Amino acid sequence: MPSATALDLGLIHPADSPDSPWWRDAVIYQIYPRSWADGDGDGMGDLPGIITRLPYLSELGVDAVWLSPFYVSPMNDAGYDVADYRDIDPLFGTLADADALIAAAHELGLKVLIDLVPNHTSSDHVWFQAALQAGPGSPERDRYIFRDGRGPRGEQPPNNWRSVFGGQGWSRVLEPDGTPGQWYLHIFDTTQPDLNWAHEDVRAEFDAILRYWLDRGVDGFRVDVAHGLVKEEGLPDFRGSMHLPDNPIGTRFPMWDLDGVHEIYRRWRAILDGYTVAGDTASERILCAEAWVRPESRLARYVRPDEMHQAFNFDFLACGWAAEPLREVIENSLRSNDRVGAPTTWVLSNHDVVRHASRLGLPAAATGHALGGVGAQDPQPDAAVGLRRARAATTLMLALPGGAYLYQGEELGLPEHTTLPDASRQDPTYHRTKGTDEASIGRDGCRVPMPWVADTPGFGFGPTGRTWLPQPEVYREYAVDVQDGVPSSTLSLYRDLLAYRRKHRFGHGSLAWDEEFTSASVIAFRNTSGDGERTVLVITNLGEQNIALPDGDVLIASGPLAEDGSVPTDTTVWLRLPMRG
Repeated sequence: MPSATALDLGLIHPADSPDSPWWRDAVIYQIYPRSWADGDGDGMGDLPGIITRLPYLSELGVDAVWLSPFYVSPMNDAGYDVADYRDIDPLFGTLADADALIAAAHELGLKVLIDLVPNHTSSDHVWFQAALQAGPGSPERDRYIFRDGRGPRGEQPPNNWRSVFGGQGWSRVLEPDGTPGQWYLHIFDTTQPDLNWAHEDVRAEFDAILRYWLDRGVDGFRVDVAHGLVKEEGLPDFRGSMHLPDNPIGTRFPMWDLDGVHEIYRRWRAILDGYTVAGDTASERILCAEAWVRPESRLARYVRPDEMHQAFNFDFLACGWAAEPLREVIENSLRSNDRVGAPTTWVLSNHDVVRHASRLGLPAAATGHALGGVGAQDPQPDAAVGLRRARAATTLMLALPGGAYLYQGEELGLPEHTTLPDASRQDPTYHRTKGTDEASIGRDGCRVPMPWVADTPGFGFGPTGRTWLPQPEVYREYAVDVQDGVPSSTLSLYRDLLAYRRKHRFGHGSLAWDEEFTSASVIAFRNTSGDGERTVLVITNLGEQNIALPDGDVLIASGPLAEDGSVPTDTTVWLRLPMRG
């Protein structure tokens, strides 16, 4: 880990053109449909519920929304097990509702991204059902990854790969004649068989799925498991962990981040580019990669000019609350992406990780703790410390050049539900690993329904008060109506951050470390607009000593400043420096 003095304290990232396409500095808000707003009272969020709450997002100040899956699904993995990519599950509504949502968002000036799940289908998908009936060696089976087992009677799986959700990554099928037969690969749940991306049928089908939703007006796709579509030929054994952060940087995986994925994304990029209106950058449709890839230089390969537009910066998300590691991630990310002409896409929370308002309040916050969930038996986060740091981290993130994603409820400072009853848990990770050495409490704690109105059943989630996961009582104090219009609230902070970010074009600015304030416990940089007329000094104090500010106008602070105007611990400040002249 380099020390602060070892870093280049000069210009790290040049300014972007203010005329760049919308997505290069966009702030995109993730909606987890089942937990956003319930329109019909069944306790499950739905598309009509989302439509009623879209004005809230327009007022918040985001540029676009990303919807987690709403497709037809048996819901074994909350919709990431897709049975029909061209229709809406009745839990969420209808295709007419989807069209109405896209139209309503566009009317409010919001772009719409949807989730694309190309690594696997549901085992209920017509293709997989046909594969089971067709038998070994059939063209139908070749669309998935079926293999004969090892051992004299094929009783052992074809290799030692584990499932990301725990347990082995292979399941054996009964052949049409009722005898035990081949095995199929499922990197995730048994109900999520992996597709064979070497098969042209698979590639052509997803070309058609892209066009289907582009024709319906969506503005882009977040691509699930973007680093996992291609597997190494021969499917060799692998002795490491399936979870990338558990392995040394530079580990070669036979199932993750193989070079063959890039050919797929070049093909997709050509399809999306065909929907752009010449000379109209606002019409550009985009791809965002969910790719857990290290180091940053490998991630940058996904956002080369003819591939994807964005890729989540998970190194930033998973980084601990310490100045030097954060500064190193920021610098390496910007430099790596600049080499390929791409913006960096920052993120702190999503539906798969512990909410950062809780994560940063855990005892392990200095080293990072993003995955695995938190249960009642685990060390509990310090709510006050976690929220203070979360506000500071977001204020830092939204001052960085590039784009950013927000996860629903983080603008309220929502904590993880860390005491969710085990009987309520639905995440397959929890059920697959229960009682094993891979045990994980799962991701349900970050997926609890939104609190809209404090003094109503279900905190205003829907008309009946029903919620598919129980909400903790503490959510009452985080409800939208409690925070709305309160200057010190986290909701007001987010609204102010997004308004200032847009006004001062921080997403298009340059970044240079500030020599005066940079230290082992302080992150300090200057974000300067492309015309050189506006410079904002951003200071995040992660140390114990207060930091005195230079002359300038405080645009915003993540928390109260000290009586003498200095920056206390776990606080970020944006300071407008005097104009040149």
